[in-house]
Amino acid sequence: MTVLIKTPQEIEKMRVAGRLAAEVLDYISPYVVAGIATEELDSLCHHYMVDVQKTIPAPLNYAPAGHTPYPKSICTSVNNQICHGVPGQKKLKNGDIINIDITVICEGYHGDTSRMFYVGEPSIRAKRLCEVTFEAMWRGIDEIRPGKHLGDIGHAIQKLAEGVGYSVVKEFCGHGIGAKFHENPQVLHYGRPGTGLELKSGMIFTVEPMINAGKAAIRHLPDGWTVTTKDGSLSAQWEHTILVTDVGYEVLTVSAGTPGKPAYRFSN
Repeated sequence: MTVLIKTPQEIEKMRVAGRLAAEVLDYISPYVVAGIATEELDSLCHHYMVDVQKTIPAPLNYAPAGHTPYPKSICTSVNNQICHGVPGQKKLKNGDIINIDITVICEGYHGDTSRMFYVGEPSIRAKRLCEVTFEAMWRGIDEIRPGKHLGDIGHAIQKLAEGVGYSVVKEFCGHGIGAKFHENPQVLHYGRPGTGLELKSGMIFTVEPMINAGKAAIRHLPDGWTVTTKDGSLSAQWEHTILVTDVGYEVLTVSAGTPGKPAYRFSN
């Protein structure tokens, strides 16, 4: 497996792309309200990326092997949708939770990030799931530094999620990223400490755990993209693009509105 080590010039381009991706999430945040259709969110984000930022929405017409081209510019995964939710006519309602996943291309390099949003006031259970998933992502990120292994990241995420009674989706994972949307390595959100690829300075990849309130089993919808929980339980996901530095890590997908690292408060 070849994992690309980014040059200083490439890293700087990734910083720019990462910030721009995060700024799309800042922009769309006020529009995530009851009564708006997810396709309206897609249209707003598309306009902001193409006309304001002058970036390219990476998901639009993206077609990996075995898939039809993705028809929209963002992914919107609501409630029991785990990932790759295709924006459509269904309107958000009070109490919904939604993941909005943004990937932009700027000067040939990708920035990839996602956040959870509350529509109105979420249930206590939904809010807890989102908060645990956010903390799980950060516990994984905190494992990143040269000499550590991918298994350390996955183990930290899995330990927290399963420790509070949730499950980790195993069919989807983080990934290397750069001039290509998806590069090596695959970054699993479960694993054993000290196993897997050894991390080296200059690697860039995403950490994007998908955590279910119920069981881990998934279901693919007929649209060929949207993935839901099989048991109908809620699912949450957060995502950052991370650079391995000489001494630790740098989060590349940061903007003025990006939520900061949380105080760890969930027992695992």
